[in-house]
Amino acid sequence: MLGHSQWNSAAEFFAMGGYGFYVWGSFLACAVLMVIEPLMAIARQRAALRELAREQLAEQLNKETKES
Repeated sequence: MLGHSQWNSAAEFFAMGGYGFYVWGSFLACAVLMVIEPLMAIARQRAALRELAREQLAEQLNKETKES
């Protein structure tokens, strides 16, 4: 039955038989999370790299101080 649609109009499609709010709300929540998660992962990586650089600098300065 190709070409046969369950909905007669775009409004019926978006209403999803009265469950449109839940369906589209779920899609929206999923889309927002799929955007936010990689951004948060990048932010965590940058913070970890900054912390590592800070620790390496502190260790280097500590060695130089002990040698002097």
